[in-house]
Amino acid sequence: MPHWTPEEMPDLTGRVAMVTGASSGIGFHTALELARHGARTLLAVRDPDRGKTALERIYALVPGSCGLVEVVVVDLASLDSIEDAAADLADRTAAVDILVNNAGVMVPDGHSTVDGFELQFGTNHLGHFALTGRVLPLLLAAEAPRVITVSSLTHRHAKPVWNFEPLAAAVVVEDGKQGVAEQDGHHRVSGYGRSKLANLLFARELDRRAKSARFSLASIAAHPGYAATGLFTKTSFSRHNRVVSGLSHLVTRATAQSSATGAWPSLYAATHVDLFGGEYIGPRGPGEMRGAPAQAYMSPIARDESVAALLWDQSVAATGVGYEELSR
Repeated sequence: MPHWTPEEMPDLTGRVAMVTGASSGIGFHTALELARHGARTLLAVRDPDRGKTALERIYALVPGSCGLVEVVVVDLASLDSIEDAAADLADRTAAVDILVNNAGVMVPDGHSTVDGFELQFGTNHLGHFALTGRVLPLLLAAEAPRVITVSSLTHRHAKPVWNFEPLAAAVVVEDGKQGVAEQDGHHRVSGYGRSKLANLLFARELDRRAKSARFSLASIAAHPGYAATGLFTKTSFSRHNRVVSGLSHLVTRATAQSSATGAWPSLYAATHVDLFGGEYIGPRGPGEMRGAPAQAYMSPIARDESVAALLWDQSVAATGVGYEELSR
């Protein structure tokens, strides 16, 4: 594991992989390596034009990949879009071997999803929860499916508000319309950490439920460490403040590993034979900021199965996606 690189990935010919947020950054490099190793690779993106650009880049970088890489349009901030994307996917393939839940937003300008949830939590967690549930029949049709959900170092500082109030409490009703209360920058930063904690709790709870139902599905979490993905430089703070934007670029260039290397934990989690589900993979370097993949640290809350079960039930109620296949 200390010296692992994507060159050690197995031949994925005949397998189908889908990566959310694949138009840039870690998602793009995850999809690139999956395609390079022979997988039929689906780029799940919100913007079809950016998806097409990413597809053409992969075609140029991976000889012979033409026809093996496709674009699937999905907006993770819309439950209707997720349902439509899953139906589109079912028309294209009978099974999905690898699903990488990678897409995410961090301290964005907007405050709410189409369905009225806080934008970061609604996109990063609820969007992926709903997408995985909608795609679950295709995953269970594969021989040894894996779901990889990308968390973050920031999960360590998050507190699960779900212990004390239901998810619906994040949604307020004003003048008869559903919406999300305005949040200052501090609360939006902490909201990002909560969404990443939710990603980790979800990954582990999905694995427990799949094993309990005796399915071969393995659910594994990963995090990229500190990678130059553009996520930090695209926050609301950076976009509206030149000083913050300049500092973000300088710090990222000086200290972060590349987005290509940041994809290694996801790729390791998606393909390494020695993983069986429930693991959390991140860089092995100091502070888990950079380096080759290794087992990562989980906060005590992230390991709390009662919190994970409560979050699961509330996520089902919020999205209407029930994972019925795991209850049969």
